Amino acid sequence: MSTERKTFVIGGFRAAGAASGVKPSGGMDLALICADEPVPAVGVFTGNDFKAAPVVLTRERLAAGTARAVVVNSGNANAATGEEGHADARAVTAAVAKELGIPEAEVLAASTGIIGHRLPVGRITAKIPELVARLRADGFMEAEEAIMTTDRFPKTSFREVTLGGKTVRIGGLAKGAGMIEPSMATMLSFVMTDAAVEREAMGRVFRHAVDRTFNAVTVDGCMSTNDTALLMASGRAGNRPVRSGTAAYGALRDGLCACLGDLARAMVRDGEGATKVIEIRVEEAATTREAKAVAKAVANANLVKAAFFGGDPNWGRIISAAGSLGLGLPEKAVRLYLEDVLLFAGGRGVGAPEPTLREIMARPEIAVTLRLGMGRRSWRVWASDLTFDYVRINAQYST
Repeated sequence: MSTERKTFVIGGFRAAGAASGVKPSGGMDLALICADEPVPAVGVFTGNDFKAAPVVLTRERLAAGTARAVVVNSGNANAATGEEGHADARAVTAAVAKELGIPEAEVLAASTGIIGHRLPVGRITAKIPELVARLRADGFMEAEEAIMTTDRFPKTSFREVTLGGKTVRIGGLAKGAGMIEPSMATMLSFVMTDAAVEREAMGRVFRHAVDRTFNAVTVDGCMSTNDTALLMASGRAGNRPVRSGTAAYGALRDGLCACLGDLARAMVRDGEGATKVIEIRVEEAATTREAKAVAKAVANANLVKAAFFGGDPNWGRIISAAGSLGLGLPEKAVRLYLEDVLLFAGGRGVGAPEPTLREIMARPEIAVTLRLGMGRRSWRVWASDLTFDYVRINAQYST
């Protein structure tokens, strides 16, 4: 079970949050996650060409294979800030390194907030001593609060799996509500485990999990400059180091997918102004790539999203979005279901009962299944509806 809204403890890690004055509200805006010693670390980042300074810095430092700490600020993206922005990111990590008494190269960085503004480095670095002093094993909920921006609720998850007779713990926290689009979903996420994992296997299993969770959600089809997901492993569980292709690898993969899946679905539920979560399943595709493309086309179609907000079972919008890619979908073989109710088959609507459809459309979580009749590949995407509040929030975001 997910422990959303609750903290957790992962052996070998501590965390804290503080208010440094980056956010005009005066709320918490600075988080620190720290390992007791250098640990293997891997990351997945935004595909945006205009990567924020902390993304560039963290990617460079992860090349060494290990890390000790991650410092995160909210309220300011430190993106599109030129060379000065890169210097600001380094100044913040240098202050953390000095306070912890560790090499600066072991400190990673992440930021989220408004693009195009310099970091108030002085305010942040002045709070670093307090932040370090606040570090504690159960401080992850405090760190989660500090990384939130337009999020309506915190997002954490905790899972346990058994690897070679040892109980291994996986805990994650995330932020994300708007600018959510696969590759990666617009978000920050930090995942810790006490498992011992070979770094090659760690990178592979994390990419697998991210692809099926964070890269399988969308709120508005808008990609950020700051997306960062990091995995750190302390090895405190005492298991034999996990290698690719083993039973332990499969168990770790499943646990990690479950943890990241909790966080990804929570981001969709918290989509800016969202009232519904829509699970879009594409089955019987010729290739996985085509299944992904069709699922994404439906998930990002504004007409589809608006129909779900209004509770309108307009299946024509769904098949129109699916067919817009020009993949040669076989019209008479495609079937469309809303939950388990067949809506479209043989190239036409099948006259599903209107009261049943309207009852389904009123639910907070709704499953749509498209069976393409072309093969055996499948994919799944979670999306939110498009609401009046989404427009209001994003029309006023920087003011």
